Amino acid sequence: MVALGHVLLALVAAPLLPGLINRVKSVFAGRRGPPVLQLYFDLAKLLRKGAVYSRTTTWVFRTSPLVGVAAPLLALVLVPAGGAAALVAFPGDLLLMAYALALARFFLVLAALDTGSSFEGMGASREVAFSALAEPAFLLALAAMARQAHSPSLTDALGAPTALSDLGLLPLLLLVATALLLVLLVENARVPVDDPNTHLELTMIHEVLILDYSGPDLALALYGASLKLWLFSAILSDVLLAGLPGDVWLRGAAHLTGIIAIAGVVGVVESCMARLRMVRVPHLLIAAGAFALLALCVGVR
Repeated sequence: MVALGHVLLALVAAPLLPGLINRVKSVFAGRRGPPVLQLYFDLAKLLRKGAVYSRTTTWVFRTSPLVGVAAPLLALVLVPAGGAAALVAFPGDLLLMAYALALARFFLVLAALDTGSSFEGMGASREVAFSALAEPAFLLALAAMARQAHSPSLTDALGAPTALSDLGLLPLLLLVATALLLVLLVENARVPVDDPNTHLELTMIHEVLILDYSGPDLALALYGASLKLWLFSAILSDVLLAGLPGDVWLRGAAHLTGIIAIAGVVGVVESCMARLRMVRVPHLLIAAGAFALLALCVGVR
């Protein structure tokens, strides 16, 4: 029941996270800023509009937004919530989750190339280059948790607090959490890797990939991005709250609080840091991979 509630809550509340991030940034900047529900208003406006398609695009361009929503939803079904078992759990489901996210990226990149725009091709090359470094760090972090839980299932690795309640595992959890936070910033195109509020041609990554979308397709792309942000925040929250005592409902409430807190942390990071130079982003991802690899070594030891 808790896992089903988490999936349903994610479907409804995922667009709230970008609003919370923008609210934190507005507080740091000393201005009022957009309302927390701004993305809901934007989605409603886009759904009422029509879509425009270039004659050079194919079915790939139209399919990509649907895959961008379906893939994070599939991944959410596999992720436990605050100690409760996931809706679907089996050995090796962490690989299915990772490949579902890779499938969404694959279609997003193909759709950008399908437009025939060199500008979007530039963004696609950046997306692929960074993902090649982000995915190993993500998989190593999950492998460290799975190794400690002695199970290749996400439900056991992230949803079994009794197996991770030893204070001696605190270094492992901190290393994994640091790696996942860095991967979250990269995968969701946040500062210091990308700025979702910019439209400078030479610096955009994610925004340029969806530049040719309009109407309902753009709404699906934005909604899929918010679902992906919720997913990574949920995984990070599970890691940070591993070992939390209490019943499943208390841990579920703490899990939701953790997701909101992570959105606040992202807002603080974006308020206190500038975007890195493009050539420095691989260094950040290599650091994330090093943290994850060190966590895996600690778990094996």
